[in-house]
Amino acid sequence: MEIVRSQREPTHAAASTTSAKLSFYRFAPALEVRLEDFELYAIDRLRVLQGISDGLSRGKKPEEMEKLVTELWRAHMRHQDPSEVMNKDIISHFVLRLVYCRTDELRKWFLSMETSLFRYRFRLESPESQRSLMSEFQLPYKAISRAEFETVKEKLNQVARSIGQSLNADTLFFKAPFEEVPELFAGRRVFLQKGFAYVAMHQVVSLVATQFRSNLSKCLVLTNRKWTSTIRDTERDRLAPIIEALSTGYLGPDYSQPKNSAEISLKDINGLASSSFPLCMRHLFDKLRETHHLKHGGRMQLGLFLKGVGLRLEDALLFWKSEFSQKVLQIVGAERFDKEYAYSIRHNYGKEGKRTDYTPYSCQKVISSTPSTGDHHGCPYRHFRTDAVQISLVQNFPTAFVAAFVVYAHLLHPSAITSSLFDCFLTSLSGLAPDDLIYFNSEENLRAALTKMGVCGRSVDGILDKVRNKHYQIACTLTFEAVHDAPYDSGINHPNQYFDASRKILQNKMEST
Repeated sequence: MEIVRSQREPTHAAASTTSAKLSFYRFAPALEVRLEDFELYAIDRLRVLQGISDGLSRGKKPEEMEKLVTELWRAHMRHQDPSEVMNKDIISHFVLRLVYCRTDELRKWFLSMETSLFRYRFRLESPESQRSLMSEFQLPYKAISRAEFETVKEKLNQVARSIGQSLNADTLFFKAPFEEVPELFAGRRVFLQKGFAYVAMHQVVSLVATQFRSNLSKCLVLTNRKWTSTIRDTERDRLAPIIEALSTGYLGPDYSQPKNSAEISLKDINGLASSSFPLCMRHLFDKLRETHHLKHGGRMQLGLFLKGVGLRLEDALLFWKSEFSQKVLQIVGAERFDKEYAYSIRHNYGKEGKRTDYTPYSCQKVISSTPSTGDHHGCPYRHFRTDAVQISLVQNFPTAFVAAFVVYAHLLHPSAITSSLFDCFLTSLSGLAPDDLIYFNSEENLRAALTKMGVCGRSVDGILDKVRNKHYQIACTLTFEAVHDAPYDSGINHPNQYFDASRKILQNKMEST
């Protein structure tokens, strides 16, 4: 696949899937791709994969996922030239292979989402198309003979009845090693004999998806080797920046300016913070009110958010100065505030320096930040995790002291290092009271923060479950739904999106009453 800057029309891919829309992506297409299409096609496919990830994280049922995948594919993978749809599919897949081959974590996510996408697309094919695809993909499975079917017919009937299916003489079965259909084996949905599983035609997606996943996993490893050995250096100034940005970039709307020219005033901020700020911004706002100071990371995250929701530059300067005047101005003085802090605020609004109009942070940027001791920015769902006690230990105590605690912990409580266990260690070691050390039990802090927002009961448990599984944006979406008592299937991808959606729901409720 060659990337060109010219505006000539791309040639059609000589794909191996001429009889169907679905591809096994075994070989990169021999065609030229415009640089603009290289990035745009990848972004469109990434929207599909992220939508699938959100759907799976929210626990959607298989039939709901099939509908979701169909809608996502129709929305993002269309092309103005119908004959180019297949090219877009194949090109976008291979571009994202480059993007997601670079680390184990990226490979794992891409492998899982692409396999899910393939699985649901294959399910949507007719049985005739599925058989054709299996033949075209040259999968190592053949239908069992009529004679073999008769020998195991009664056993197959028993399995079919146990899962509510019917079996007739025309039902087609494939024979495969049982380890290639783990989900069917685990669910007791296949007949096993001598290490082989008899897979019915309506279950064959498990076989095909396993082969697809195995093939893609190997290809990602090979692509990574090629990326590190040649592509990264040879394409340093052209493709590499695009590839490296795609895995972390924000794909949603631009929130650098408030929507519909909406503005908020200083007198509105307290009320809006209570009703419509996401947890990350509410936490920063509360800390600013409490301590009258935020470090640079916190000022940037909250300041750009306030800019995006409609706080004018003049009001922003008054807001920060009024907060800082209760503590910071007494230390640094008004002149230094105007020179350093006020300059930074004007810079964020594009009034200083390069005059860049800075964009509020997306969820992905907030989550990927790394706050240190004394910082309050970042994502509370991530940075209030249960390992925060261990982080605090490492930051505040000598290595030998922490090592001694770890040994102590594993002797008494091998399964976990908890804050209460550390209390006992401190008391037994030196007589220090637990209050002598400032640290937090992160899950309790997160639970308290959610309760303060009005989230309680099972909703909190559901949110914490998503946090434990590192689905931070899903946790934020569940928080939104619990606070507003309304579903939000779009999913939260940006703090300003949370704010806008909140204002819209609350406004509709006000109008209806």
